[in-house]
Amino acid sequence: MSGVGGVERVVAYGDRAVLLEADPALVPALRAALAAAPLDGQLDLVPAARTLLVVLDRPPTDPDLAALRRLRPGAGPPTAPTGHLEVPVVFDGPDLGDVAARTGRSEADLVTQLTGTRFTVAFGGFAPGFGYLTGLPEELHVPRRPTPRTRVPAGAVGLAGPYAGIYPRASPGGWQLVGRTDLVLFDVERDPPALLTPGTTVALRAVG
Repeated sequence: MSGVGGVERVVAYGDRAVLLEADPALVPALRAALAAAPLDGQLDLVPAARTLLVVLDRPPTDPDLAALRRLRPGAGPPTAPTGHLEVPVVFDGPDLGDVAARTGRSEADLVTQLTGTRFTVAFGGFAPGFGYLTGLPEELHVPRRPTPRTRVPAGAVGLAGPYAGIYPRASPGGWQLVGRTDLVLFDVERDPPALLTPGTTVALRAVG
């Protein structure tokens, strides 16, 4: 059922959660609204590209669903970022030149714009510790590579569509690689294991 304020659909999800579907641009604001004014028994909020999973310690009720359909982005006081992370990056990625040419600027100008951007982790996915970073200027949106690489090294910094991201471990991948970092983004021995959690702001700092 459709709602207002950006919530397109609200459905019970299993016996302990509710799933909201919304415009991708509004998901972070909806998450912030529920973080500021949680439902009774709210345990966790799990954002994705177009959805927000509200995890409860009890079965969802009809009043819960009705309240979520009425949820408006920005309802309640604004929430502070969950943290800030500065990522040292060597900008020597194999696709740096192609991205610069595609976006009509020099490599130096591209690096300057990337390091001057304040990113925010919108949601995680793809691999443990991978965060989809929003805030990339529209003029720097580039498509994924037509043929993905069979192996992208851990720490590779890439761009794809409206997102920036950092590969937490070696894996196949089709993002445009512009740099690399030695920062360990995911470590099961660390608490919390992931550095890039939803709501964290991120700055890329050029080194080397």
